[in-house]
Amino acid sequence: MAPSLVNEDNLSAVLHKKGDLRLENRPIPEPRDDEVLIRMAVVGICGSDVSFWTKGNIGDFVVKAPMVLGHESSGTVVKVGQKVKHLQPGDRVAIEPGVPCRYCEHCKSGRYNLCPDVDFCATPPSHGNLCRYYTHAADFCFKLPDHVSLEEGALCEPLSVALQACRRAQVSLGHTVLVCGAGPIGLVNLMVARAMGASKILLTDISASRLEVAKELGADQVLLVEPGVEMSQYATEVATLLGGAPDISIECSGAESSIKLAILATVSGGTVVLVGLGPAEVKVPIVNAATREVDIRGVWRYANCYPTALAMIASGSVDVSKLVTHRYALQDALLAYERARTGAGGAIKILISCD
Repeated sequence: MAPSLVNEDNLSAVLHKKGDLRLENRPIPEPRDDEVLIRMAVVGICGSDVSFWTKGNIGDFVVKAPMVLGHESSGTVVKVGQKVKHLQPGDRVAIEPGVPCRYCEHCKSGRYNLCPDVDFCATPPSHGNLCRYYTHAADFCFKLPDHVSLEEGALCEPLSVALQACRRAQVSLGHTVLVCGAGPIGLVNLMVARAMGASKILLTDISASRLEVAKELGADQVLLVEPGVEMSQYATEVATLLGGAPDISIECSGAESSIKLAILATVSGGTVVLVGLGPAEVKVPIVNAATREVDIRGVWRYANCYPTALAMIASGSVDVSKLVTHRYALQDALLAYERARTGAGGAIKILISCD
């Protein structure tokens, strides 16, 4: 039986300005011909959501009008547009949050994450989907296999970030990998790098508790980074722990010192990928990278990663459920965001149930 509109209201978490997050009822939208109406099930909290809430912006993306938060999500299709053929009411889907124009050269070449006109959930001025009902482009909704949970479907989003990073770094069998930052994105990069064949993986962080989680998830080595210590010293320690300088470094914190460590630690001729977004400008040892031919590559969201991320979950190659530490109901979204901000109780990945 097809699902119905169980809740008459469309309770939504709306950010009005810096520090002003409210729960409001909004109209239930109607899908356009190429869209589906989704009864939202699970939405994860991302660091970008917290940044918009606490700072009111991320770089040039500034909250200027009320915006629904949330982009790590899954739900159940309630209604389909007239042109939608591959989905029907009752299908459970993972929602890829960025919908590009499909016409520019970036889209045509397959790198649609670089599309200048992408409509990305919860990135101003686009609304997100931390709400009960939401419409989305049907071709960016991916049907979940019966044995994959809606929680796992929502976690396809951070997993896709890691998949994009590991693809950009060209991780393959036998590589040694340094992951800087043991937050949610660092931890999924650990999982994906392992699944793609990395033989040794070391994670760094300023939090001992997060490094403990990294060890539980399969890190071969961990390294606690403390203030006041030269990054060159830590680079030497990384090489000692891994039995040689890493082939690849995946920087997931955005901190200047961490970017510096990634560059200094990577083997000559190796690759550094920058995943974490911090200050707009940082001071890094660029001559060191140039004279040792260390490639530095950016990572911006993801493209063509959702099908693979979903396949990895479905096959058991990765177990993203291990990242989940806390769960909240939509009506308790403010409490969930406060926990995400403080990291209290060992919070790693926090999920909000919308139905």
